[in-house]
Amino acid sequence: MRIAGVTIPDNKQLAYALPLIYGIGMARAREILEKAKVAPEKKGSELMDDEEQRIRSLAESFVIEGELRREIGQDIKRLKDIRSTRGARHERGLPVRGQRTKTNSRTRRGNVRKTMTSGRRTLEKT
Repeated sequence: MRIAGVTIPDNKQLAYALPLIYGIGMARAREILEKAKVAPEKKGSELMDDEEQRIRSLAESFVIEGELRREIGQDIKRLKDIRSTRGARHERGLPVRGQRTKTNSRTRRGNVRKTMTSGRRTLEKT
């Protein structure tokens, strides 16, 4: 089964397979399956054609995949263009939403580890 260009695995339960689509999480997947009247533990290979069509139409009613990625990219570009603080932090590759950067930003700044032997700098004698 394909939804928005993403192939849903046949051997996975639908409740866990639908979140493979960008823009659909666990809560939205459960909501889609509930509205389509399909059991969440059903697998992709067990679906009937009408169930598959109901799931596809409900999933595509949301902004998902390429359209969502494009929208998010445009939002970030707008922040950069208006020179906002959030836009500047996106440009520099730093955490955007107020996270601590002194110690806990290893994934955004790279694995930068600065070690000091003591609290004071050591002065070299000339």
